[in-house]
Amino acid sequence: MQKILIIEDEADIQELLLAYMQDAGYEAAAESDGIAGFERFCKEHWDLVLLDLMLPKIDGYAVCELIRKQSAAPIIMLTALDSEASQLRGYDLRIDDYVTKPFSMSILMRKIAAVLRRYGSEPQGDILRYKDICMDLDSHEVFVDGARVELTHREYEILRAFIERPGKAHSRTMLLESLWGYDFFGDERIVDSHVKNLRRKLDRDYVETVRGVGYRVPKII
Repeated sequence: MQKILIIEDEADIQELLLAYMQDAGYEAAAESDGIAGFERFCKEHWDLVLLDLMLPKIDGYAVCELIRKQSAAPIIMLTALDSEASQLRGYDLRIDDYVTKPFSMSILMRKIAAVLRRYGSEPQGDILRYKDICMDLDSHEVFVDGARVELTHREYEILRAFIERPGKAHSRTMLLESLWGYDFFGDERIVDSHVKNLRRKLDRDYVETVRGVGYRVPKII
């Protein structure tokens, strides 16, 4: 079941959105201010965020900026501000769609479905996400910030091992045994070579070296 996070401070709109999401078969939750919304986003995996612009504590622009520092999860912005400048600012922050209030729930539901399809987030798909990295386990594809990245089979499996257990340090021996097999008798430095290539292709500093141990991707706090 796809998960949608609603960050909206108007109680009647929040209640309406929750009801529609649940009736459509989505798992949905809601928060009423910018800080609580971002904290909830960080604690769980979400397939899409419905983000109000005028929020208490920090506004939707700030929440969007924080989310984009660690994730490429789809964001649809909901707001009464319909000026061109407001919309352009949202798109500059890499939102996926902009819906002005008052809005049609039928149109909004179709926009949600379209955005989820565009991100390959249909329910039958098996997706791993880490910040702005998306791994499609069915098609064996990797996307960074929406752009496809070509990885070798071994690079893909190393990245998957890291993302499935963020914060865990993987030793070279552990990676050799789990990915190459127990009968591998080659040089452990082959792991370093694959990790180096992986870092270059991702063009991100997500893979950390753990001195004296191996590698990991940090937990998302």
